[in-house]
Amino acid sequence: MPENWREFVDPDEWVLNREGLPARRAARVIVLRRTPRPAILLAVGHDAADAGRLWAFTPGGGILPREGPKQGALRELAEETGVHLTARDLVGPVVDRSARLDFDRITCRQEELFYLARLDARGVGRADAARGEDGQMDRSGWTAAEHEVLDSLRWWPLDELDAAAGAGMTVYPAVLPALARSLLAGWDGRVRVIREED
Repeated sequence: MPENWREFVDPDEWVLNREGLPARRAARVIVLRRTPRPAILLAVGHDAADAGRLWAFTPGGGILPREGPKQGALRELAEETGVHLTARDLVGPVVDRSARLDFDRITCRQEELFYLARLDARGVGRADAARGEDGQMDRSGWTAAEHEVLDSLRWWPLDELDAAAGAGMTVYPAVLPALARSLLAGWDGRVRVIREED
């Protein structure tokens, strides 16, 4: 680990763990809709150190001090997408993921809880989030760092996600395309445990 690792990640969110890696707790939201076509809300970003290294992932991020995972998931969803939900709108956690990942020249450890939210045009206060000709979402809450590394935030029809993942696009977690289809049919109450080493 480079001695200047704090220059690459926010030292208020990341601390060195027992592995000697910057680590943080995070919360994410798997946002699904059924209409007009089954789709998932995903960001696509690139590595600041390698713009050709792309991946797709769900909205979310680090949990702040004195903040619970569900509150962190709701805050991150609002900041990154402009979608404001309440704790009653989230189901789960549906996934507990531990991932070791390489980003911006350093290796990190992230412990994540994923929640599920369903947005459909008929839902109260959700119509704007569920529609849009180009599928783009509100990016006004993005930080300067997010503007640097995030390339898009939009609804991905599940068939399009399947095709992109089949063509080699990196998706985090890797099981997300199949998981999205399973969760669209309803959550079975089981928390899926995922351990990934990048």
